[in-house]
Amino acid sequence: MDGGPSHHETFDTKPKAPSEIRGIFDPIRSNVAGIDVGEHIPKIAQVMYRLTVIRSITHKDPGHGGGNHYLTTGYPTPTPVACGAKVSFHPSFGSVIAKERGSIGGLPPYIQFALPGPLRSGGPNFLGAKYAPFYISNNPNNPGFKVSDVTLPPGISSGRSRTREALRQSVDQLKRISDAAANDPANGMDSFYEQAVGLITSPQAVKAFDISLEPEQTRAEYGHTMVGQQCLLARRLIEAGIPFVTVQHAGWDHHGNIFPYLKERYLPIFDRAFSSRIRDMDQRGLLENTLVLPLGEFGRTPKINKNAGRDHWPSAMSVVAAGAGVPRGQVIGATDIQGNSPIERPLNVEDFAATLYTKMGIDPKKEYITPLGRPVPIVNGGRPIAELI
Repeated sequence: MDGGPSHHETFDTKPKAPSEIRGIFDPIRSNVAGIDVGEHIPKIAQVMYRLTVIRSITHKDPGHGGGNHYLTTGYPTPTPVACGAKVSFHPSFGSVIAKERGSIGGLPPYIQFALPGPLRSGGPNFLGAKYAPFYISNNPNNPGFKVSDVTLPPGISSGRSRTREALRQSVDQLKRISDAAANDPANGMDSFYEQAVGLITSPQAVKAFDISLEPEQTRAEYGHTMVGQQCLLARRLIEAGIPFVTVQHAGWDHHGNIFPYLKERYLPIFDRAFSSRIRDMDQRGLLENTLVLPLGEFGRTPKINKNAGRDHWPSAMSVVAAGAGVPRGQVIGATDIQGNSPIERPLNVEDFAATLYTKMGIDPKKEYITPLGRPVPIVNGGRPIAELI
């Protein structure tokens, strides 16, 4: 949820705060006693018994560039970066998981919906191009949507494609450097080529990416929006065995007129897409072994500004967790009456990252060796959040 969604209007309402903090929306009851949410996510309220809300994650970076990096990699930037910065000082969660879990049946291990563009810090850094995300940059809500890299070019039959691949292999006599030099550009290009060939020749891949196979009723439940159809396609990709998929819902940076923006657009889209995703995955038995995490890079200021908006606020943010054995229907932590900062169970981003890796079967204390020979832990501290294990 790029931009930073407001915790006040979603999962940490403050009905007892003054109006300049409370805002104009009312809380509504979810189907779990004692857990209220914002009034414009009623569908999520009805799946709350499948979810856990973490209300007490906190950090200190108020910039989009640094906040995105922190919540995408588990590492803060070593120096402050501009809000618009796209930086990489550490491998992203997706790239680490791609390395540790690998791919299945020719499918890429890490897929990122690059709409409106790639994640600011979602790349592989020193892990190399082999663990870069596979980008989907077309809108799955468009009629006739296809992922271009999963279909053969016009005029090239499958048999002709295999002949061309054999010819390429026979003439490509470049010396390949060992795994110790995996960052070599030639090896990176080869990994991209092999991934592309695997995708266009894999019936499993072609089927996984074909959202037209979904019944219209299912597509309508997710919502005929870019985000809704991304969530549905993400479910298909997870079902096919892809370890890590990132869906983007950009535009949550509401410094002005936050209430009409949320009411008329952002919250209804998120409410429908996320609740349908959870319900659908649970009914299919996918939720038991899949971790679903909606989050942004920070929360929003407790006090409404002069433009009727909320500004950046990393001191408090809400993250929702569902699936993969996460206990259902609970709240972890609490913020003060104004939503300013945690007063119960404060958690940092490293704790969140350690939890994610633990759930994925990866030791968060594991270290990698960079090409320069420097040992770097995949998480710099942090402990798995016990309530989620």
